[in-house]
Amino acid sequence: MKRFSALLFLIFLTAQSSSTLAHAVVMDYSLKIAPVQANQPAQVTLNFNSKIEVGLSQVFLVSEGDKHKTLAIHKGDQQGQIVVDIPPLTAGQYALRLKVLAADGHLTEDVIHFTVSQ
Repeated sequence: MKRFSALLFLIFLTAQSSSTLAHAVVMDYSLKIAPVQANQPAQVTLNFNSKIEVGLSQVFLVSEGDKHKTLAIHKGDQQGQIVVDIPPLTAGQYALRLKVLAADGHLTEDVIHFTVSQ
């Protein structure tokens, strides 16, 4: 019985540790050091803690009035990196809404708010 209990405990610990590492989490993004300039196209780099299925992921630009526009994304130079193409924007408040599929199959959603100024 002790052996069975130990085995169940080990399975529980393994399941818990893999579930905490399963979701793609944004670790860093280029908006922190390179803000989007008004009326100019830009690219935003998003760095995740795990490999991303870029072809099965989506990024939306959210503008005033909760308007959503799908943005083009492509794989970055590093593993777990996505580059988002931002169209020219007028000054204002915006957000990037992410629906990202990690390579292990877990879907993660996140929102990154940013300001475009003159």
